Amino acid sequence: MIVEAEAYGFSDDSASHAFGGITRRNHVMFGEAGRAYIYYSYGRHFCVNVSARSPEIQAGAVLIRALRPLEGLAFMKNHRNNSKDLVLTSGPGRLSQALSISPSLNGIDMTDPRSELRIEFGVEPQGIKSTPRIGTSKAPYRMWRFILLTEGNPTKFASRRW
Repeated sequence: MIVEAEAYGFSDDSASHAFGGITRRNHVMFGEAGRAYIYYSYGRHFCVNVSARSPEIQAGAVLIRALRPLEGLAFMKNHRNNSKDLVLTSGPGRLSQALSISPSLNGIDMTDPRSELRIEFGVEPQGIKSTPRIGTSKAPYRMWRFILLTEGNPTKFASRRW
């Protein structure tokens, strides 16, 4: 279950990879919605985004920052190389490592139920908290980080435990 995500726009969002226009790296953000946009971040890990935009906007994507694992724990722990790690999928780098995400998945249709990497419909969230994005000093006024509030404790962010 996706528990933390950040949205990125186009020419009005200086924190977005699409801000300067289309490139070889960001071309997926300009294409069909629902495609995986995968890139290497800070020379350390891969990040996975889903291309997302309205027909009126040229580009956009949503970075998946954290998951709450509901299945496939053995697979994830094996790929994280540490079965005792309590933050298995908290953070875009850990998440990508746990799911074995690589550039070979860039551009795949994440809305296709047969896809190797896909998004499925889930449950209606109890609540969502909006905050400024993390890790960027650009466009700090954007409240485009979204966090699922945890069941039973609406003041704790869900992402910190996964």
